[in-house]
Amino acid sequence: MHLPATNITLSMRNTQPIAEKSQEAQPRRQLIGDRDQGTLLVVVSCSLAMIGCYWWYHGGQRGELINIDRAPPLQARYQVDINKAEWPEIIQLPGLGKTLAQRILNDRELNGEFRELEDLQRVSGIGPRTLERIRPFLLPIPKDTDWAGVDDSQAESLQ
Repeated sequence: MHLPATNITLSMRNTQPIAEKSQEAQPRRQLIGDRDQGTLLVVVSCSLAMIGCYWWYHGGQRGELINIDRAPPLQARYQVDINKAEWPEIIQLPGLGKTLAQRILNDRELNGEFRELEDLQRVSGIGPRTLERIRPFLLPIPKDTDWAGVDDSQAESLQ
């Protein structure tokens, strides 16, 4: 099969690049007008100047802007009412493990509430040193006479 030969001539004079055609067809459109660009420049410049002043005022040039290392540690006060505390609360006391916490609960169930903190020494495994170690974490046990409206004469009759 034989194809006929055709002559194609290209003239460079009549052709234009595609990009030039599209720019000529549509006018160039700006997102922000000339006046708005000037206003935006002033607003951004002022904002950057204010950020710089804030940084300078709060010690940024001296390296004092962040004082995380100098912040005092927070202390949480943890105190337990030994007559109402359950096993998870008792186990949080320093030096008391699972076994000792369970012994405290068993003793409280068998012998009743502790009348004073020294009564904890009746629990096997709690001596004077352990009691002194956990004393700051125990709420004071109120006496029977520590009621509102009870005077000294009524308190003697309750004992």
